[in-house]
Amino acid sequence: MTQLPPGFKITRETDSEEFFINMGPQHPSTHGALRLALRMDGENIVEIVPHFGYIHRGMEKQGESMTYLQYIPMSDRQDYLTAIQNNLGLVLAYEKGMNIGVPEKAEYIRVMLSELGRIASHLVFFGCFGGDLGGQTCLLFGFKEREMIHDMLEEVTGSRLTTNFFRPGGSRFDVPENFIPRVKSFLDHLEDTMKDYERFLSKNIIVLERSVGIGVLSREDAISLGCSGPVLRASGVDFDVRRANPYSIYDQMDFDVPVFHNGDCYDRYKIRIAEIHESMKILRQCVDKFPKEGPYRSKEKPVKLNPGRYYSEIETAKGLYGTYVVAAAGDKPYRIHTRGPSFPHVGALNKMCQGGKISDLVVVMATLDPVIPEIDR
Repeated sequence: MTQLPPGFKITRETDSEEFFINMGPQHPSTHGALRLALRMDGENIVEIVPHFGYIHRGMEKQGESMTYLQYIPMSDRQDYLTAIQNNLGLVLAYEKGMNIGVPEKAEYIRVMLSELGRIASHLVFFGCFGGDLGGQTCLLFGFKEREMIHDMLEEVTGSRLTTNFFRPGGSRFDVPENFIPRVKSFLDHLEDTMKDYERFLSKNIIVLERSVGIGVLSREDAISLGCSGPVLRASGVDFDVRRANPYSIYDQMDFDVPVFHNGDCYDRYKIRIAEIHESMKILRQCVDKFPKEGPYRSKEKPVKLNPGRYYSEIETAKGLYGTYVVAAAGDKPYRIHTRGPSFPHVGALNKMCQGGKISDLVVVMATLDPVIPEIDR
């Protein structure tokens, strides 16, 4: 071959007969409409070139013709597994431009729903990780407890998946009276269930052989490639926005930031299990301190931002979610841009899989836990 296909860069002299194949864009393990162009040497991966854009919707451009409040549901649809957290990231940027405060009760509501959303997202990871390894039972297990969370979200927000719930200065509604008892009951249930989950996968010989030492991402590469969240912390980097740059009332919460150091698929699995336990710890503190009285939303209801540039960042289940807003006169954003965690994670795939087997690619993809609509905004 005298010329490489577009996107491939590695040049080397080899006696083997390299070939190129497509994985996706319609493939169950790519977690969405993602095409991976693979350069193979036998069963070994030489280079991966991800191709995005199959479901591009131009959300950020559409936002320029929407009011600030009309754009909030768009944050749901970027990552439907962390919709409630994305809502929070967006309204935090709005609140900076509106110079508006948030009542204490609303802060507790925000943290509790965000942590429930984090657990729900990690449970989807648990199910998909096991499913991608061939254990379809995991898929059923993970979605069982996730459905319980969605039942609670539906009762609070009126929607199960795309929540559209938080507003500048608080939330759309108060939580129902049975919300706190229901969360407490769920935590008691999940505490026991997690023991079964960990017994099912954590010491499973198939999981160990297919994940330990597979898809290693070094600390230096994780930082240079812009990784965040569990992918970054599994490579030994102690960074969590909730701790490094606290927002809402996270600075009042007692919780640990799990950090692992091998940077392989197994560590990326274990760290999410550990983070479920930390989210449960935060939720139990919120249950004990939840204000019985007080407003859930500030009295002011501004609809536009003061002209300027505003940025907020939060820690979603997948990593750093940043929102950048340029406000001019009027009730619509001049520019709005989101920095999601899935894009840099898929960008790290080539570094993690070079020299590995094609059969390991599915496992590595699962531990990155990407959601493609967040990339194809």
